[in-house]
Amino acid sequence: MSRIRYLVSYDICDPKRLRRVAKVLEGFGTRLQYSVFECPLNDTRMAQLKAALAPEMNYDQDQVLFVSLGLESADATLIIEAMGQPYTVRSRVTII
Repeated sequence: MSRIRYLVSYDICDPKRLRRVAKVLEGFGTRLQYSVFECPLNDTRMAQLKAALAPEMNYDQDQVLFVSLGLESADATLIIEAMGQPYTVRSRVTII
């Protein structure tokens, strides 16, 4: 099963829910910014991620976006260009 790289970002209104959503995403990908992750997911892992996020969200107030970055391959590298502060991978520790 091939994996697709997704850019996953979230806008969560409640600080407690925000921390729980971030914790879920830490198990599925790499934090790029405070509320943005890069997650390589096949269909099964995508279903698992959505199932793990569902109880942590308020569907009337919160939003999680999944943006496909295309198929993951052994020779593919994540290339990120930053304006302003230089890009660095954030630690996996959630600071809110």
